[in-house]
Amino acid sequence: MKKELKDTIVVELGQKLQEYPHFYLVDIAGLNAEQTSDLRRKCFKSEIKMVVVKNTLLRKAFEASEIDFSELYGSLKGNTAVMFTQTANVPAKLLKEYKKEGIPALKAAYAEEGFFVGADKLDELVAIKSKNELIADVVALLQSPLKNVVSGLNAGGKIHGLLDAIAERNK
Repeated sequence: MKKELKDTIVVELGQKLQEYPHFYLVDIAGLNAEQTSDLRRKCFKSEIKMVVVKNTLLRKAFEASEIDFSELYGSLKGNTAVMFTQTANVPAKLLKEYKKEGIPALKAAYAEEGFFVGADKLDELVAIKSKNELIADVVALLQSPLKNVVSGLNAGGKIHGLLDAIAERNK
């Protein structure tokens, strides 16, 4: 591979590191062409950009980045595919489907500005909530007291009924 091509690949990887806030390093050794195509299709449907890279070029992109990715250097061995995503837990959920087969296997991930090294971190990554899930949780928490007041008013129709309903819930 010519030096100009390598430099172009490093620049493109650097742009993806800036464009996507989360990425996963995955070992795809052992996948045949059909399985790789299936994985790529699932990634596309989940809005995940999957790129197979040379470890040395990825390391150069890491070194050129403003973020210190040195914790991930130990994971740059063997075949490596990078899954770039806007939502931190989507690739983890996809990889969890394949966990029984063991291929592809998680090497490491950078999600929510944290490093997750090792296949044993997959469950932690699945548990990360997306921005929309957190917003939904907050909205549900905010609506809960309002629902209690409305249901209390519907129960008795008066303030006295509301107070009785609240008193019974607190027992």
